[in-house]
Amino acid sequence: MGTGQRGCGGMTRVLFTGYAPVHFVCFQPLFHALRREPGVDVLVSGGTRKTDDAGLREHDTEMMYGPFGLQPESVVDAAELPGLDVDILFCANTKPIRPRSFRKSVQLFHGLSFRNRAIRQENGGYDHYFMLGPYMRRGFDSRGIISADDPRVARIGFPKTDRLLDASLDREAILRELGFSGDRPVVLYAPTGAHGNSLETCGEELIEQLLAVGSYDVIVKPHDHPKADIDWNERLAPLEGEHLRLLRTPDAIPALYVSDLLISDASSIANEYLLLDRPIVFVDVPELLAAAAVEDGRLDLETWGRKGGTVVSGPAEAVEAVAAALEHPEAQSESRRAIARDLFYNPGSATAAAVHWIRTEQRVAA
Repeated sequence: MGTGQRGCGGMTRVLFTGYAPVHFVCFQPLFHALRREPGVDVLVSGGTRKTDDAGLREHDTEMMYGPFGLQPESVVDAAELPGLDVDILFCANTKPIRPRSFRKSVQLFHGLSFRNRAIRQENGGYDHYFMLGPYMRRGFDSRGIISADDPRVARIGFPKTDRLLDASLDREAILRELGFSGDRPVVLYAPTGAHGNSLETCGEELIEQLLAVGSYDVIVKPHDHPKADIDWNERLAPLEGEHLRLLRTPDAIPALYVSDLLISDASSIANEYLLLDRPIVFVDVPELLAAAAVEDGRLDLETWGRKGGTVVSGPAEAVEAVAAALEHPEAQSESRRAIARDLFYNPGSATAAAVHWIRTEQRVAA
C-alpha cells in the first residue's frame, strides 16, 4: 500500500491504528462494513509493540494484523505512517499512533469495566467520541473531560458486540470448532490483565476445580496483554483436554456467544456479556480493586460494578456459585438488563450507526 495524499476523487480515506490485537477486534466490524461502502478507502496500521536492539520501541504491523487475514492493500506498515495523509483516524487505545496528517480523529474505545480506565483526561484530545452508552457519557461529563452535550459526542455504541445479538453467529459451528459436543453447559473464564487479577491469585486452582466437577465444558481466555510477564497460554496448556480449551484468539465474541455462564473479576468482558442476559460470577480481587481505588478514583462499584452477577471469594465458592447460577439462570436478569441498557447504545446495530455517522461526515466534507 502506498502512502501519500489523503482520499481524492471524492474518496474518504479512513485509517485505524492500534498496538494490541484486541484494539483491532473493536474496529473489525466497522472495517468490513466500510470495505463495502462506495467512496471509502479503509486502511489499518500501527502494530504490536516491541523493543528493537537499540532499546527503541517500534510497532510490528505484520505480527498484529497477520492473523486476521486482511487484504495486503489494506495494511500500511507503521514505518510508512510519516508519509500517510488520511481523512479520518480511528483509535481504540488512548494515545493515537499517528499518520502524517488527518482531518478528524475518532476514539471508539476498547471496552469499559467498572474500573473506568477509558474515562480519563488523556482521552480528551479527540475530535469525536463513539460513546459506548449513557454511563460512559455521564462519566466523561462528571469528571469534567467532555460535557454530556459536547458536539464531539456520537451515540454509537460498541460495534465489537453486534454479533452477540445480530444472529450472525452459529452456536453449533462454534462449538464444533472448539471441539465440544454441546452436551454440557459451557463456562467461560476470562480474567482481566491488571496486577492482582484472579488468574494470578487463584485461577489455576479454580480451573482445576471446575474440571473436577465433571459437568462443564470450560473455555479459558487469558488477557491478551497482561501486566505481569507470564505466558498464560503456555503455562495453562497442560490443563487442556477434552473439556478444556484455551482461547488463543483476541476475538472472544464467539466464545461469549456460546457460553452459558461467564466467570471474570474486573474485566470489561463482563459488561459485554451482559448483553446476552446470562449468569456472571465475579471472583473477588481485593488487592487489584484497592490499587485501582488509590490510583485515580475512577473505580465505581456503586453505580453498577458487579451488581449484574454473584461475587465470590475464591475457587470453592465460585464452583458453588456456578452450579447455582446454571440451575437458575433467570436470577438477576432484571439487573443485568438494566445495566446493559445503561452501558450500551444501539445494541446489535452499533456498526450500522457508525457507518451512518461516517456517511454524514462524507457529506459534510463534500
